[in-house]
Amino acid sequence: MSKSLNTLIASLLLAGSGSSFAASSIDLSVRGLITPSACAPSLGNGGQFDVGKIAAKDLKVNEYTLIDEMLTQLTVTCEGPTLMAIEPKDNRAGSQVTGDPLDFGLGLINGNEKLGAISTLVEYATADGVAGRAIDSADGGVTWGRHRSLSPGQLTSVANTTTYAPIPVQVFETRMSVTVLIAPASSLTLTEEVPIDGSITLTVRYL
Repeated sequence: MSKSLNTLIASLLLAGSGSSFAASSIDLSVRGLITPSACAPSLGNGGQFDVGKIAAKDLKVNEYTLIDEMLTQLTVTCEGPTLMAIEPKDNRAGSQVTGDPLDFGLGLINGNEKLGAISTLVEYATADGVAGRAIDSADGGVTWGRHRSLSPGQLTSVANTTTYAPIPVQVFETRMSVTVLIAPASSLTLTEEVPIDGSITLTVRYL
């Protein structure tokens, strides 16, 4: 069961009779959990990264151009020890140019030209000040393994250094690098200024 930054989630279960005759009543039940501990994520510099203005002539013609690699601190602070994970959402889904499902998009220009991609790397994870390891799940938290990036459609949590299972944590910290790539200039129409417009939302999910 998962939960966003709100403190309440619920799922609806609709159950009916398996009889061959039509039933005269039906039950609707509302179920969920209210967690006593809420968590809040934060990023250094408020999550704002500005790569500045880039001259089109400085882009590689037939290769990706590495624009910048920025470092920041990702912190999740909870009111008490909590089983949680970070779920990233690509707000520019479908626009990443590398073909790697682990990357995020930089938006479309001129209607349908994919401008580039964002990749992330997380390392030096700690759980309440103790060295841990970043882990991820591609199946909604059923199974976990070691992984070192925040990726679309995957959950990222923290484990101790001997397991691959999420542990309750009050403060989760990790260094995160953000790498920006621009598509080959030969694939882009750059006769006018175009915006570099990547956007990723990080949401806390309760496990």
